[in-house]
Amino acid sequence: MAHLEALAKAFTGLGVDEKSLIENLGKSHPEQRTLFRKKTPQFFLEDERSFERWNDHCVRLLKHEFVRFKNALVLWAMHPWERDARLVKEALKKGPQSYGVIVEIACTRSSEELLGARKAYHSLFDQSIEEDVATHIHGSERKLLVALVSAYRYEGPKVKEDAAKSEAKILANAIKNGNKKNPIADEEVIRILSTRSKAHLKVVCKHYKEVSGNNIHEDLDASDLILKETVECLCTPHAYFSKVLDEAMSSNAHKNTKKGLTRVIVTRADVDMKEIKEEYMNLFGVSLSKKIEEKANGNYRDFLVTLITRDN
Repeated sequence: MAHLEALAKAFTGLGVDEKSLIENLGKSHPEQRTLFRKKTPQFFLEDERSFERWNDHCVRLLKHEFVRFKNALVLWAMHPWERDARLVKEALKKGPQSYGVIVEIACTRSSEELLGARKAYHSLFDQSIEEDVATHIHGSERKLLVALVSAYRYEGPKVKEDAAKSEAKILANAIKNGNKKNPIADEEVIRILSTRSKAHLKVVCKHYKEVSGNNIHEDLDASDLILKETVECLCTPHAYFSKVLDEAMSSNAHKNTKKGLTRVIVTRADVDMKEIKEEYMNLFGVSLSKKIEEKANGNYRDFLVTLITRDN
């Protein structure tokens, strides 16, 4: 039974435990593999001809798990500009459920990093990010997303306090009246979120709470997901990244959600992983390393842990 449990565990979670598979499956006898198939109905189905066959859905999922390590290595070796450009392109291909990745890249990179990604996009795909976003996205979020990927923000420390107070009121009114007009389509909301510096927006969010009584992300519900993710990425990026990581390691996470684990660790390992780990511990009461060791397997797990435990 220990043999069966080890095999089942090797296939379960994020990635696969290659060493365990070699040790337990590679050395197994036919009768042991038969028992494994019969005792793991989550992987195998017995059809009307009385033989155990792979569950097709499980095979598709396992294909994703086997390539996680390869994908992580490939992304890690890429130039950061190319990496971001390719992530944006993939998000556009996958559709609305992946548009949050575009928000993440547009709002958590420095002005120079985002400009670099835009240059890489030209080289890779013979068009601009802006035109591709405008062409592929047709919903209410299009104007905001085009504005975000086109941004080149001031990154200094100066903040106009009066303007921040005024813009906090603009955001509060737009969100309050969201039942009349979707705030994501409000020109003033788009202007504030796509042109103001991150330092300025953090002050705006502080004044928003004074005006509204709530933090801005508390007033934005699931129907405003793109707008909510925009605000989080701009004002509380480490909390945003922590949430993405935790959702990616949820046992019932969608395959696109699971990709967030590789994406965030690979793209932030050289940037602000120390702060993300601190925020993850603060939010979830467990270290990021321990959670990855519990949820991931094999070389994939070891590679991710190596990245987050490096000296930045």
